[in-house]
Amino acid sequence: MEMEGGSSSGSAGGTQTHHRFSPMRSRAFYRFTQQNLPACKPVLTPGWVIMTFLIMGIVFVPVGLVCLHASESVVEIVDRYDVECIPEAYRSNKVAYIKDSSISKNCNRTIKWQHPKDTSLFHPPALTSRVQKHMKAPIYIYYELDNYYQNHRRFVKSRNDKQLLYGLKYKDTSSCKPEESSNGLPIVPCGLIAWSLFNDSYAFVRDRGEMNVNRKNIAWKSDREHKFGKHVYPFNFQNGTLIGGGKLDPSIPLSDQEDLIVWMRTAALPTFRKLYGIIEEDIDADEIITVHLVNNYNTYSFGGKKKIVLTTSNWLGGKNGFLGMAYIAIGTSFVLISVLFALIHVKYPRPRGDPTYLSWNRKSNAS
Repeated sequence: MEMEGGSSSGSAGGTQTHHRFSPMRSRAFYRFTQQNLPACKPVLTPGWVIMTFLIMGIVFVPVGLVCLHASESVVEIVDRYDVECIPEAYRSNKVAYIKDSSISKNCNRTIKWQHPKDTSLFHPPALTSRVQKHMKAPIYIYYELDNYYQNHRRFVKSRNDKQLLYGLKYKDTSSCKPEESSNGLPIVPCGLIAWSLFNDSYAFVRDRGEMNVNRKNIAWKSDREHKFGKHVYPFNFQNGTLIGGGKLDPSIPLSDQEDLIVWMRTAALPTFRKLYGIIEEDIDADEIITVHLVNNYNTYSFGGKKKIVLTTSNWLGGKNGFLGMAYIAIGTSFVLISVLFALIHVKYPRPRGDPTYLSWNRKSNAS
């Protein structure tokens, strides 16, 4: 009884340990451990609730308008070419066209940037995408695939990350089935994802000549440096009887095969875009750009679509109006809720509740 609040004794030798604090610090520590510090207890009155919703709505709506304006300022051109690039004789049998190696897969597309007053019909709608704005570099080139399920469970599992990093040194590639080996030799990189590599190619020509497309730094830096080996080279790749997609240069390490790295980062949705390259030149509003493409990739067997996308970017990113519309919708709903609450409060007012009438407070007062 004599030792209460004073010190603590040792277990065997009776050694006492004293915790010395300054008086002010000791009082604060005691109040903290006993949960006696002052606390803020806000009471949500109708006025506070109405003002909170109103202020949030007033803030959200302008933010949404700014985001929507930023999205609209992005210049984007989307051109579907998988149908137009097929000869008329093969329109009813697209799979035969893509599998017949004797037929040229080269195709030319015309993209014309027009002023608002330019209503010429020299370029049919099927061959023309029209934009009224100047496109400022950098201009990003994407290929877009539709109805392509890269998130399929068997497709996603058919790879081996350790083989991508260590190459033939890593032997256990059973997860890559059915593209684990070919002709009795292992495949590097193995798996269905690498086997189905996208292999359409694009070249852009303007009046002044061919435009330079930068194919470097299109993949994530972390993927290039940490997931794909700098001394791992393609081996026995696409040497089987069934060719899935593009081939790889066996003299270039996987860390420099950025097309493969971009493709190996699988998409979550059946419609997705992947970066192909970057144009580092401005395009004026009245220029005509010819796209020379090679239509190699087979999306016809499963009813897929192929598109080429040219787009600029700004501080918000690419063209996507969802964020702005979401802010505007939520902000508008907040304003409407605040108005509704205000009308209800005016029509059916009631005094603020007295906390002393709460059950736990009544018991303490009675005692």
